[in-house]
Amino acid sequence: MATITTATGSNFPEAETPLLDVARGSVDFKGRPAARSKLGRWKSASFIIGVELAERFAYYGINSNLVSYLTGPLGQSTATAAANVNTWSGTAWLLPLLGAFIADSFLGRYRMILVASMLYILGLGFLSLSAALHSFKCPNARNTTACRPSQLEIIFFFCSLYLVALAQGGNKPCVQAFGADQFDEEDDEERLAKSSLFNWWNFFLSATVMLSLLVLNYIQENLSWTLGFGIPCVVMCFALIIFSLGTMTYRYSIDSDGRSPLVRISQVFVKTARNWRILPHEGAEVEALIEDEKVYFSNDIEAAKTILRLVPIWATCLGYSIVYSQVSTLFVKEAATMDRYITTSFQVPVASLQSFIGVSLIVFIPIYDRVLVPIARTINKSPSGISMLQRIGTGIFLSLLAMVIAALVETKRLAVAVEYGLVDTPKATVPMSVWWLAPQYLIVGLADVFTFIGLQEFFYDQVPSEFRSMGLALYLSIFGIGNFLSSFLISIVSKATRGHGQDGWFSDNLNRAHLDYFYWLLAGLSAVAFAAYLYFAKSYVCYRRISL
Repeated sequence: MATITTATGSNFPEAETPLLDVARGSVDFKGRPAARSKLGRWKSASFIIGVELAERFAYYGINSNLVSYLTGPLGQSTATAAANVNTWSGTAWLLPLLGAFIADSFLGRYRMILVASMLYILGLGFLSLSAALHSFKCPNARNTTACRPSQLEIIFFFCSLYLVALAQGGNKPCVQAFGADQFDEEDDEERLAKSSLFNWWNFFLSATVMLSLLVLNYIQENLSWTLGFGIPCVVMCFALIIFSLGTMTYRYSIDSDGRSPLVRISQVFVKTARNWRILPHEGAEVEALIEDEKVYFSNDIEAAKTILRLVPIWATCLGYSIVYSQVSTLFVKEAATMDRYITTSFQVPVASLQSFIGVSLIVFIPIYDRVLVPIARTINKSPSGISMLQRIGTGIFLSLLAMVIAALVETKRLAVAVEYGLVDTPKATVPMSVWWLAPQYLIVGLADVFTFIGLQEFFYDQVPSEFRSMGLALYLSIFGIGNFLSSFLISIVSKATRGHGQDGWFSDNLNRAHLDYFYWLLAGLSAVAFAAYLYFAKSYVCYRRISL
């Protein structure tokens, strides 16, 4: 008889009840079989989406304008600030691997979300306090380097920042997986609802991110960094309360035998390595023993093979993630040099231009879900319409196109700076409208509709059932590694292109820098990654999820 671990950590034997009106593989808060008619579905998913919306509001409220804070109040150079933002973002995207392991092995998704949300609140509170201390010390130098922060202030700020990254690592992989757990794949109606979950999940997230970019970025640039960091803290407090209110309505997945899925997969690789070493020396008896082990661990072996098959797809999507990391770093610094005035007295905050990505998502997600997919279904007679791999590949190509456009626009901006004699006046506004940047933002957003959401669905669908949190963490790690690769590239290119009287591609004076060259480099890398993706995607055979 299977053991059921409830949200509170108590263990109950699985009740002998009829399967009628029971969501298979799920229990309620008290460990009883989950009634399909009373628990789960969109009613429960709405509580879970609430905490995800608050978390994204907070994360993008920080990440989108972090480069401005680092080059402003903290007085860092453009290259250093971009590297620091990429390093922090990379860490934040990689830590879900740790969070998913803890959730799948010890705490469960529900309790992991609770713990991560509380850490989030603590980290955001410390960030707000850090900004308040700097404002108190330098009341008239909020956006300049006239008042340098002390080393202690910098350490406190980055410790707070990485506490937020740690919290995101626990929250991000579990929230989406827990939301998907509220739908039973054995029920036709719920299976259809679940197929649209990732699309509409990202639709609402995009609206929230747009709100964050428009409101928080304006507050940070024009009113107060303290308030800009503090508001997300308050929002996360409310989200934690809302999530807790849904506790009695959730469905909780059953752990079939109490062993950590990650440990089980690791045992497969350990046994394989051990048997590989001893097989040539021990003869037929050991061969028979190995065959017995293969039978006993057959499900674990198949799960390990399935995960290994994801590696080429994971690796070839790194080019897309490197492009994605430029949105909150170099795009922002580029926009800061351009004419951002809408009226004679109001100019758009530089980081708010990222809201164009949200516009793309909000506009094209319904079109994709309600127009493109049904049309594709009628053409190829496939239930999914557009396959997950086709969807991902389309977005990778669009990200390549975004880099080409970004390079052309930056070339134009540099030409305008030369034309008006602004090459040696970096603080002057280049007389070129910031709306020239809109196409590259919109295309990155359109790429997200295909690749970003497609990767979510792919890594959730193509892992064993008990690995759903880890699957989503693997998808998030693509963006973590991408941020680190972007930081590495910036560091290498910066060192290689400066010196001997040269300003380098990442000069603090962007009118003497060459971001256009860097964008062309990324376009070339994206083309190589896209070609590799097509090769591996063509040979990939999708598997149905394995129940361990």
